[in-house]
Amino acid sequence: MKNAVEIQGLTKLYGKLLALDHVSFSVSEGSLFGLIGPDGAGKTTLYQILTTLLNPDDGTATVAGLDVVKDYRKLRTEIGYMPEKFSLYPDLTVDENLHFFASLFGVDVKENFDLIAPIFGQLNKFPNRRAGALSGGMKQKLALSCALIHRPKVLLLDEPTTGVDAVSRSEFWDMLAALKANGITILVSTSYMDEAERCERIALINRGRILDVNSPGILIAGMDKNLYNATAKDMYPLLETLRTFPDVKDCYTFGATLHVVTNDGFNSDDAIGRLRHEGLADARIWPAKGTIEDLFIKLADKDG
Repeated sequence: MKNAVEIQGLTKLYGKLLALDHVSFSVSEGSLFGLIGPDGAGKTTLYQILTTLLNPDDGTATVAGLDVVKDYRKLRTEIGYMPEKFSLYPDLTVDENLHFFASLFGVDVKENFDLIAPIFGQLNKFPNRRAGALSGGMKQKLALSCALIHRPKVLLLDEPTTGVDAVSRSEFWDMLAALKANGITILVSTSYMDEAERCERIALINRGRILDVNSPGILIAGMDKNLYNATAKDMYPLLETLRTFPDVKDCYTFGATLHVVTNDGFNSDDAIGRLRHEGLADARIWPAKGTIEDLFIKLADKDG
C-alpha cells in the first residue's frame, strides 16, 4: 500500500526552542491516522509544515506524493486543512463561506456537495446565518465542509474537537470514519487520549519527539499487567502513601481513581492492609485496564 504522507527527520527550531526533533512516520493511503500528544508537543508546528505554511529546518516531508517545500503550490490543491482555531469568516453566512472556499479552488459547490452532504446536515436549515453566530458543533461542521469542498486527497485536522462538547466530539469521529470509507486519507491530531482508539494507527508525540508509532491495540498490549485502580475517601493521602510503597513504580490521578503501576512482587491485599494501617480504612485496590493515556505517561516519563 502506498503512503499518502511520508515524513523523514523533520526538524524545526524557533530560536533555541526545538519544536520538532527529527520526526519520522508515514501514513498509508486511505487510512485514519492519529497524532496524539499534549499541548506544546509540536503537533501544530508539524501541521504548519505539512500544509506548506512553514518550512522545516531539516528533514523532508511529502503529502500526496508532493514535497512540502518544492511542490507547495500544487500541494495546496490536494489537501484539506482544518486548523485548531475556527478560521472561517464570522461575518459571512454559512452559504457564503462554503461558496467562497469553493471559488478558491475553482470548483462548484453542487459538483462536490455529495461528499459533504452528511456533514453539512442541519446547516442546510439556516444558510443565511452568519458563521460567527453558530454553535461550537455547527462551526466545526461548517469548517470541515469548507475543507472538503474541493475533494482533497489528504485531510489534515489539527485538534478539531478542542472545546467541543462530548456529543459533538463523538459525531465528528463518526463523520471521519465515513470520509475514510470514501477513500480520503485523514491525519488528525488531538490531546484527547481516548480519541486515539478511533484511529487505525497513531503516533505519540511529546516535546517534539515521536515516542512510538503503531495501532492502538498493539501499543497498549500488555499495559494491563501490573496496573491497578485505587480509591479512598481521601485521595491525596492515598496517592502520597502509595508512592512510598517499595513495589509501586508510579501512581497518578486517572479520572475519579488513581492508577498504580507496580513491580511483579506487588500484592494488592497486602497493600490494602498497609493502607488501612496508615489510616485509610476505606482504601480499595483492584486490577485496571491499560489505556493509551497510561502508555503515554509511561513513555513520556522515560523520555524525560
